[in-house]
Amino acid sequence: MSPAFGAMEVEHYSKGVLLEPFVHQVGGHSCVLRFNDKTICKPLIQREHQFYETLPTEMRKFTPQYEGVVSVSFEEDEDGNLCLIAYPLNGDHDNLEKLDNSDCEPKSKLLRWTNKKTMLLENDKIPKEWVRQHRKEEKMKSHKLEEEFEWLKKSEVLYYSVEKKGNVSSQFKHHNPWSMKCHQQQLQRMKENAKHRNQYKFILLENLTSRYEVPCVLDLKMGTRQHGDDASEEKKANQIRKCQQSTSAVIGVRVCGMQVYQAGTGQLMFMNKYHGRKLSVQGFKEALYQFFHNGKYLRRELFESVIKKLTELKSVLEKQESYRFYSSSLLIIYDGKERQEVAVDSDPEDLEDLSEESSDESAGAYAYKPTASTVDVRMIDFAHTTCKYYGEDSVVHEGQDTGYVFGLQNLIDIIKEIRDESSE
Repeated sequence: MSPAFGAMEVEHYSKGVLLEPFVHQVGGHSCVLRFNDKTICKPLIQREHQFYETLPTEMRKFTPQYEGVVSVSFEEDEDGNLCLIAYPLNGDHDNLEKLDNSDCEPKSKLLRWTNKKTMLLENDKIPKEWVRQHRKEEKMKSHKLEEEFEWLKKSEVLYYSVEKKGNVSSQFKHHNPWSMKCHQQQLQRMKENAKHRNQYKFILLENLTSRYEVPCVLDLKMGTRQHGDDASEEKKANQIRKCQQSTSAVIGVRVCGMQVYQAGTGQLMFMNKYHGRKLSVQGFKEALYQFFHNGKYLRRELFESVIKKLTELKSVLEKQESYRFYSSSLLIIYDGKERQEVAVDSDPEDLEDLSEESSDESAGAYAYKPTASTVDVRMIDFAHTTCKYYGEDSVVHEGQDTGYVFGLQNLIDIIKEIRDESSE
């Protein structure tokens, strides 16, 4: 276990950590779970694990920090709730005290995966009719969930209202439909295999959204090719078709998911991968514009930082001999909740109680202006990454990943176009 975790005192699940859905997952199909505020975890895939453990130094600033491996079990608590619990690898529970889980809430407040299972079949006080009705309701809920997943495919762009009272970020927990879709599917897979297997390895990674109050996240599938060298003919044909029918084949990048906070309406806008696949090059450009627009105005102050980071990443990847990042994604993240600072000639003491609503033109002499916002650019998802240094791969590539670099250059050019057109 990584020594990066600080000391803590475990009050709940003294032998493990209860995992929660990670609500800021906007793309992909692999389940991502929240370990704590600063750490997420996902099912361990050997190739991705190898990538993180052999990562070139110059690439580390463009990938999540790797924190180690945990063992995850599908369990049921004393209330009959189905949960996923993370344990230190090899059952060394003493190491759990090194994990920073200080922000963990009491179990009663945590988001549950499913409703309680029927546990009272042998209790004479419970009528059999009630048990039958309860089972029927549970079955109906299961069918309803599947219907909601199908509806998600049809409703490719969704808006959810976020309460303005209290901490905006605290309202995210129940809003992201894509993350819940992936989580429910993962739980179902583990539930079906529980009798045969109940120990899974998950890797721990840095939570890239932790520094932001209201994370706006863009997930871009990079490169002109998505299938790995080990893909079956069916998988290969399917991935080639998706690339040809989307912007991947034309510009080497397509939208895989998006989450944007609309400050004007207090809504969250979600765009899923099904919509991203349908976009033309012009539609892709409009989606990027929408990602940098908060419903009131374009966040122009973000452009230079994004362009700089993308250009630096491109330079790094051009030097990576033999790497191919098939099916990898690129995340662009910024805070939808802007920090404000007062004008130089304003008295800070006079503005202590000035509300956020006073930051518009009606504030008069107490004019606010946005500060420079932090933007993060990171590569994720390396399940199909290959490199000659891995040793066991049957196909060895030479030189840089031209498809990925091609996509990066086009992404940079399009963002520059949006920047220049918006300043005219």
